[in-house]
Amino acid sequence: MRAYWSLFHAQRLFVKLFLVMVVATVTVCVVTSLVTIRMSERLFTETFGITNSKVLNQIRTGMESFNDSVVNASAYAAQNGTIKTYLSGGESDSSRMAGTYFGMNQQMRRVKSNVDAYSVGVTAVGVNGRNYSTDRNYWPVPEDRLIGHPLSQRTKAEPKRLIYQYDMERGEGGKAVPYIVASKALMERTTGFIYGDLYISIREDEFRRFYGNFTSAGNDVVILDASGRIVSSNRTEWIGTVSKQLLGYAEPSAEKEEVVSRNADVFGRSSILLSSYIPEYDFYLVNLIDRDYAGGKIVNLRDLVLVGGLIVGAALLLVFLITRRQTRSLTVLVRQMSTVTEKDFDNYVRVTASAGYEVQELSRAYNYMLDELNNYIARLLETQKERRNAELAALQRQINPHFLYNTLASIKILVQKGDKEAAAETINALISLLQNTISNVSETITIEQELENMRNYVFINHARYGDRIRVNVFAAPDCMNYRVPKLIIQPFIENAFFHAFNEKQSGMIYVLVSQADGQLVCEVSDNGDGMDDVGEWSKAEGGTVLPNSKSKRQLFTGIGVRNVHNRILLLYGDEYGVSIDSLKGQGTKIKITLPLITEES
Repeated sequence: MRAYWSLFHAQRLFVKLFLVMVVATVTVCVVTSLVTIRMSERLFTETFGITNSKVLNQIRTGMESFNDSVVNASAYAAQNGTIKTYLSGGESDSSRMAGTYFGMNQQMRRVKSNVDAYSVGVTAVGVNGRNYSTDRNYWPVPEDRLIGHPLSQRTKAEPKRLIYQYDMERGEGGKAVPYIVASKALMERTTGFIYGDLYISIREDEFRRFYGNFTSAGNDVVILDASGRIVSSNRTEWIGTVSKQLLGYAEPSAEKEEVVSRNADVFGRSSILLSSYIPEYDFYLVNLIDRDYAGGKIVNLRDLVLVGGLIVGAALLLVFLITRRQTRSLTVLVRQMSTVTEKDFDNYVRVTASAGYEVQELSRAYNYMLDELNNYIARLLETQKERRNAELAALQRQINPHFLYNTLASIKILVQKGDKEAAAETINALISLLQNTISNVSETITIEQELENMRNYVFINHARYGDRIRVNVFAAPDCMNYRVPKLIIQPFIENAFFHAFNEKQSGMIYVLVSQADGQLVCEVSDNGDGMDDVGEWSKAEGGTVLPNSKSKRQLFTGIGVRNVHNRILLLYGDEYGVSIDSLKGQGTKIKITLPLITEES
């Protein structure tokens, strides 16, 4: 497994180039196919839209012809005196009644002759309770229901209109059968008296013949009324249902005479929708074309994938051969350069005459780079040494002004108080400190000198603030001659004086110096306020912990504290430095770890 991984690792350039070409080739093929499919769908939509617009017009023409026949039949019935007499008269004589019925039968046949081209039934209902039907099978509504039927109520509400309505009745075997019923109130023109209603009914499956020849799989026709109810469709499961969504798509066609076309998501599928409003019926004629089904018919996906796969396969084979040939010489160079070990800049690449021109030039350039790199490293080491010395000097110059400003401020306050003796003693302590820090050019001093400097600093602070904060020093005798950077303890004493006793009025600061695990350990601890949050901490290499200068509290943000840690890192490395431990109400502990050095470096 490792051998295969090494082989793959050596061929990374070839693999990357080949993968890029594979992705590019496949992407071009897929995008081209998608664009082709999209263009085909758009062309199909436009062409189909034009064709189906003509189809809808043909369907609409057939429905209008049926409406003309219904209008003629209702007009004849409204003008016929025999029908009026039958529906409004009250003859009680049986002979006259028989004659009236016979005349009604003859006239209703003439009314029916106007719509004989269609399989319809004609029913008349009068105000006198009489009714007549040419064939009950075309609309088997019971007589007792017909008078108060919702269709009758709407007919009387709009007596001057010929109204087309949807109805569902039980047929043979108790099966529900949908009907479309045209109704018209029979009314005297002069008086406006309504003496009856005329109903011309047609079964939905008969009405479907107006458009049945124009439907197919994925190509459906739906007829909606003004309420959104589907009164007729080749999809029988939709008949009688209400679709406000479909009505919303179809309604704009009521404002235009032509067919309206749009894309729509109805009945859980994406469709091309064409709609036309038929004012004679107050119906919407809607044509739905399933986009997915139509797209599958336009484009043979299997053939497209097969042809595309063959093209992609041939292209990838050609790309493989060309890429392999171009990257073989580079692979040889990669194998040679991969033998260079980490940080070993003396492993030069051997230039062979059998290698290609590009590889030879790259090998010479690589060897030249190693030469320049070795020279640069030598110069860089020298520069780093000089820079380190300069940084140490800069840090030392930072510490002296920082401490001096605080001390002079203390002396100023003593002078303002008029305590000349305390001011003089403080100045003497300052002079002693300056002699051991500024005048002493040595980079390090002994623990004994550092503790003396610290005592002078404590004296200065006692002179200014009193002795409410006391300092005890415990130093092992065998540690007094070890050397440490100057002012390594003073900054932490300063922080304890000024920040550790804000809530508590008095306390103790302890300074301990000892050896542990081959290191010099200086600890500064207090029993002051302490804290729960010492800010955000950053781990240096070797486990040293120092406070981040962006801490929420300002306890450890002084120049002196950070400089102590930075100086230790610069002088002795990352395994030494400063760590801080604190707990709210229990004080703070500072631990400084240093190497055991007895002579000035």
